[in-house]
Amino acid sequence: MHIDWAALGSVFGVSLVVTVALVAVFTLGITALSRRERATAQGDSAALALTGAYACFAACAAAVAYGIYLIVA
Repeated sequence: MHIDWAALGSVFGVSLVVTVALVAVFTLGITALSRRERATAQGDSAALALTGAYACFAACAAAVAYGIYLIVA
């Protein structure tokens, strides 16, 4: 049995980068929700923060769905 170490390293690198990016986008969504709560408490409009949070969470869901698609296909 021959292990292609370059391919294994490539898969590890890509999965690490995608995981960090997914966590960062999810964190941005949580931060946007926090800003929404702060704006609501101050009586300001929170539409932009809520839209940003929804966009971040939708991007996370799309990335997870694409990952599942790649596994199943």
